[in-house]
Amino acid sequence: MSRRDEPVDFSLLEKPVQFLKGVGPKRAEHFQRMGLLTARDVLYHVPRRYDDASTVQDIADLDVGMEANVIGRIRTKGVIPTRARLRIFQAILEDDTGRITAAWPGQPWLDRKLREGDTILVSGPVKFFHGKQIQPKEFTLLRRASDTDEEGPTPEGTVFVTYPASEHVPQWVLRAVFEKNLDGLLDLVAREEWLPDDVRAELRLLGLRDALDRLHRPSTPAEAEFGRRRLAFDELFFLQLVQALVRHRETVERPGIRFMRTNELVRPLLESLPFELTGAQARALREITEDMTSTRRMNRLLQGDVGAGKTLVALFSMIVAVEAGWQAALMAPTEILAEQHARKLRELVEPLGVTVTLLTGRLGSADRRDALAAIGSGDANLIVGTHALIQDAVAFARLGLVVVDEQHRFGVKQRMALGTGDPAPDVLLMSATPIPRSLALTLYGELDISVLDELPPGRTTIETTLYGAAQRDEVYRRVAGELDAGRQAYVVYPLVEESEKTDLRAATEEFERLSEEVFPEHRLGLLHGQLASDEKDATMRAFVAGEIDLLVATTVIEVGIDVPNASVMVIEHAERFGLSQLHQLRGRVGRGAAQSYCHLVAEPTEGALERLRIFRDTTDGFRIANADLQIRGQGDLFGSQQSGHDPNLRHADLERDGDLLRAAQRIAREIVDADPKLQAAAHARVRGVLRARHAHRLELYEVG
Repeated sequence: MSRRDEPVDFSLLEKPVQFLKGVGPKRAEHFQRMGLLTARDVLYHVPRRYDDASTVQDIADLDVGMEANVIGRIRTKGVIPTRARLRIFQAILEDDTGRITAAWPGQPWLDRKLREGDTILVSGPVKFFHGKQIQPKEFTLLRRASDTDEEGPTPEGTVFVTYPASEHVPQWVLRAVFEKNLDGLLDLVAREEWLPDDVRAELRLLGLRDALDRLHRPSTPAEAEFGRRRLAFDELFFLQLVQALVRHRETVERPGIRFMRTNELVRPLLESLPFELTGAQARALREITEDMTSTRRMNRLLQGDVGAGKTLVALFSMIVAVEAGWQAALMAPTEILAEQHARKLRELVEPLGVTVTLLTGRLGSADRRDALAAIGSGDANLIVGTHALIQDAVAFARLGLVVVDEQHRFGVKQRMALGTGDPAPDVLLMSATPIPRSLALTLYGELDISVLDELPPGRTTIETTLYGAAQRDEVYRRVAGELDAGRQAYVVYPLVEESEKTDLRAATEEFERLSEEVFPEHRLGLLHGQLASDEKDATMRAFVAGEIDLLVATTVIEVGIDVPNASVMVIEHAERFGLSQLHQLRGRVGRGAAQSYCHLVAEPTEGALERLRIFRDTTDGFRIANADLQIRGQGDLFGSQQSGHDPNLRHADLERDGDLLRAAQRIAREIVDADPKLQAAAHARVRGVLRARHAHRLELYEVG
């Protein structure tokens, strides 16, 4: 048995934080408030910033206009009031070469945090105000004054680290704790090394001990980056490992249905279309058909831009199942969307003799009994519904394919419920939100992915214009012109009701103003998430039926409404929306033959203006999604996908770690394909780390 195959006690790093040297029971409470509960938490609490000593300047060499990094001891300090009632904290810093004033306008509380004699590192511009002065953008407390009884160590080496800290656990405390405990913690984590030497060499990754050592005490910033990449790979690998286990269970362990192609329905459906499939649609349909006609069970995500034709691809997939003698079900998140799907499908397939049955909560008891009977007998070929499809009363005669539309609107358990059975049906998930490739692999690594990155020819381009708040009357004139021409419009707000804390226009108040003052001759409706379900349904149905000219709404209309007659969308306070959300909102128009418009009304900062210009200048959802990821960051990746239980990726960056992500998925799938239960001795440590770090995700997916 090799050393890597030996059993490892993964509890060694799980001892409570209070038992670390320099912490103790009282200070442990403050550590716990920061999420640092165990020794492992502390070890993985890596610096957020590194300052290379080679960039630190002597105070005597500072000149007005330069950006400076200075290390100095606080000689004197105090709070200076001004005529504008702005209180400024000032400190005189000195090093061996001289002195300079450091000023923090509007931060008088620093007078309680910093002491005379403290040594600090400050970074910021040097300005002239009654002499040279540095105005720090950031500062790091390197050493407490000598009059404290818990003095932190003097930094050694050439790189100064700055940890995420708090008022009660400041930098000097964290440095002292690491100084006393780091070597012992590194020795413990070295025993958990799970990544084989050959894989580390292939990917140029450090060992776990070395990676954490270089993150906490690098001699250069580049060393810290090497450490970060190893931790990033670990995060991505174990995420992909869970997904590989799910993928193996869903596609290999569960018996698949081998659908026999006859083309008795597919060919007539294709010939009945007044247009040709796009290249992307044809490619996606080939990938889906290959899955369905193989013995391997399909578990695939179909994602594409707004208007790319996902529903048509899903329909052909369902027809492949029906012509082979199976039923197919399509689950939508709202009753309105389910009804729209059923209406469209009937138009296309009932002439071919295929029956479409709708099952939603709105059905009366008699209609519901008839629908359930048709589903149970097999008379219903295509079944369209909401979450009502996964209720116990629904018994399918021969369910072969499940399509889940707007899959992110459903929880993991809900999506999985329709995919059970013997044999288990194939599963096709659809997402209307374009997702960058790296993000898609991270969120949906258990799925095969088909992408529609091409829009049908002839689709009308939506003209997008950016307006300031002072131009709102011009926007209203343009909307009125569309309404007078017999078309419909949306006006979308980020809030339901006005708040005293903001000056944002809110849907309820603006609905009254628009109805009475701006569009008194037109029929307006109000739609937001706080309305009762019946009220929302009634309003949406009235708008779809053309009984409402202008719909005042919040983002509840982001998906699920298809009104070809709606030609104009106004988005108020557009700076408050993310790019991808703006793209989804814009996708509610441009669905008919008329030229459509999207008007953004905003009072943006310079950063928001950059985002809105990107959105204005492109309708490519994948470009917008990539820009959104770059600008806004990864955010809460798993809020909807994992029911909110998973933390964000702390070390991996999807923009720069694409190579690690692809390698992580490849290696995870190779391991699971060879050892689906991770029972081999060579995978003992992998199994241990997986269970220690991802027990909640394993439970969620019912694997491992």
